[in-house]
Amino acid sequence: MYEGKSVAVVVPAYNEQTQIGQVLATMPGFVDRVIVVDDVSQDATAEIVRQWIAEESQGQSPRTVLLCHEANAGVGSAIVTGYREAMRQQMDVTAVMAGDGQMDPGELESIVAPVAAGQCDYTKGNRLFYRNAWEIIPRHRFLGNAFLSMLTKIASGYWHVADSQTGYTAISLEALETIDLDGVYPRYGYPNDLLVRLNIFDFRVADVPIRPVYNVGEQSKMKLWRVIPTMSWLIFRRFCWRLGRKYVIRDFHPLVLFYGFGFLSSAIGLLLGLYLLAHRIIFGPPVAETSALFAALLLLTGLQLELFAMWFDMEVNRDLKVRIGPKRRDGAKPGA
Repeated sequence: MYEGKSVAVVVPAYNEQTQIGQVLATMPGFVDRVIVVDDVSQDATAEIVRQWIAEESQGQSPRTVLLCHEANAGVGSAIVTGYREAMRQQMDVTAVMAGDGQMDPGELESIVAPVAAGQCDYTKGNRLFYRNAWEIIPRHRFLGNAFLSMLTKIASGYWHVADSQTGYTAISLEALETIDLDGVYPRYGYPNDLLVRLNIFDFRVADVPIRPVYNVGEQSKMKLWRVIPTMSWLIFRRFCWRLGRKYVIRDFHPLVLFYGFGFLSSAIGLLLGLYLLAHRIIFGPPVAETSALFAALLLLTGLQLELFAMWFDMEVNRDLKVRIGPKRRDGAKPGA
């Protein structure tokens, strides 16, 4: 229990035999239930967890449970499986810690505390705000994360959040029971998708600064050159889906029209400008000034409409922003 709230931790695991034991051994004492979800590992991950549960069972009821998928479904699907088990047990706060040891267990209290205190409905770690993040995080991962975080700000409506790809999170029981877990993206786009779903129901989200952890024996299974194009397309689709669900179906807001006409005007202006440029290069004669001005006008008008739409979106979601500072050295809890 933490401040009178029951706490569960979901640990998605896939081929983590070298790290999973350390993750379980360092789990903080205030955690009531540890839910390990094995996504059909090809190594001894499941066996190690079973041995751990057997040792916990000696003389007391174990707090660790192991759930095994029948087929590999992805990290997002593994987390959803853990969420469902936490909901079944009516856990007040459910956190997520990866099975690869990259999430410092000492930071778990900072992640859980704001949700347990009712300050917000969902917290996520933010490694990009750590003072030496640029030196600690591999450069290609830092830049890729920053790019996807910018896209996720626009898509989710949570303009204050960064490090969208972190999996170190905590969520309230109310939020879990509200969102549609069946539709959550099953693989690496899971955290981006979840933020969009939380925004539709106006849940409050907070970033919690945490220390990046690398080179502890983890093995990255993500290939950025494949993930970024796939993720960018997913984020764009979720952006359009959020606009329809939140600003058309649930309620109407003119920012949808600003975005729609903005995209249309920008696209026409850009295509017309490229056509005029190609015409000038290939055929030689200069294009008509009025045509060039018309293309520039369409492009600039579209960009202006899109910026207005973003500003409207920021205003609508302003009350969902919760700021959580780093843990104070005097021992006070986050947000105190």
